Amino acid sequence: MAASQRLTHVLVTLALLILCVLMVLYPAETWHAGVRGLSIWWDVLFPSLFPFLVLSELLLGFGIVHFLGTLLNPLMRPLFRVPGSGGFVFAVSCASGYPTGAKLTAQLWEQKLVTREEGERLVAFTTSSDPIFMIGAVSVGFFHNVAIAPVLVASHYAAAFLVGMLMRFHGGTAKGSQPDISSGSPSEGIPRNRLIRAIYAMHEARKADGRAFGELLRQAVSSSLRLIIIVGGLVVFFSVMMELLVQTGWLGGLYGITEQLLRHSGLPPSLSPSLVGGLFEVTLGNKEAGSAGASIPLVYKVAAAAFVLSWGGLSVHAQIMSVLSNTPMRYGPFLFARAIHALIAPMLVLLLWTPLMGRSSSPVLMEPGFIPSLSTYTPDWGLIFLSGMIVFVSLIVLLLFLAILSSILKPRRHTKNK
Repeated sequence: MAASQRLTHVLVTLALLILCVLMVLYPAETWHAGVRGLSIWWDVLFPSLFPFLVLSELLLGFGIVHFLGTLLNPLMRPLFRVPGSGGFVFAVSCASGYPTGAKLTAQLWEQKLVTREEGERLVAFTTSSDPIFMIGAVSVGFFHNVAIAPVLVASHYAAAFLVGMLMRFHGGTAKGSQPDISSGSPSEGIPRNRLIRAIYAMHEARKADGRAFGELLRQAVSSSLRLIIIVGGLVVFFSVMMELLVQTGWLGGLYGITEQLLRHSGLPPSLSPSLVGGLFEVTLGNKEAGSAGASIPLVYKVAAAAFVLSWGGLSVHAQIMSVLSNTPMRYGPFLFARAIHALIAPMLVLLLWTPLMGRSSSPVLMEPGFIPSLSTYTPDWGLIFLSGMIVFVSLIVLLLFLAILSSILKPRRHTKNK
């Protein structure tokens, strides 16, 4: 074990030294790649992540997460084997994108609201892209075709739901999990009515937190800034690393292997740059998919984009690892879930293409300038935040409705003997 750790340490050190040498040999390319990564962070990631990170910490401090968790427990427990608070994590993650789900899951673990295995299940299916990126940056900015947005969004989130259903079988019974207040009984001093129990849970959580609003806001902003800076640093680092690998031609072998795999699968080999780029960075992979040859059917290019979005890129993987490093949650289950998500999403694109796009298997791409507001994508902070809030509120309302429906349809247990 010690020998393998020493070997890993030597290999990592050697790789970093080689990277430093390449940065010296390609200074202009390194600078441009760093600026590109910084632009992605500032224009897209910062406005989509930071407000929701602050908001989620405030809601957690005020007990709103505990309130929603009690109401959503009848839905989240049977489906995904996670507490009801996982519904809040899922809604925020869909609204703001990765790595918000991992950050909130880590906070739930710190408050002993989830066990290690529950947290691993939760991170597995709440790590997803945000809709404004899929619609604005990918559909409009890279593909110049807003019509593909419904297929892309539906396949991505439907695959995330299926991953959550599959990951419910991960781990055994959580014997050491925190008692759920939603399952209390009148004999324990907890009201039977679920809404009253939710208010009780929110009140108890607020008392346990005890921080004044000013202190809570300061710590929420400070914690969110630390995470967003780490995310930005990782995006810039992987952007530079990917550019250096391209400049040196070291990706040629990986391109060749990917082309052979695509050819044997009956798929266009020219999608190789998109898939290889997407292994490292989401934006680069989707950009390559959108600019692939016109001879490639659009459905295959959208499937490649769905693969990249679901895999997340090594940059997102590094972000998740950094967030989970202070918890006992393991990277292995997350890696497995990303691989499953990346396989399911393209298949759903192929299945949903005809129902959502019509009988034409290759719709005509929108010409640039056809609709001025949709021909180019310019990141707008207000639009990103507003879209995220709409998605968040809509998902919370939908989950609450499904939880109420689940409670109504669930057979009541009649216990005649105490």
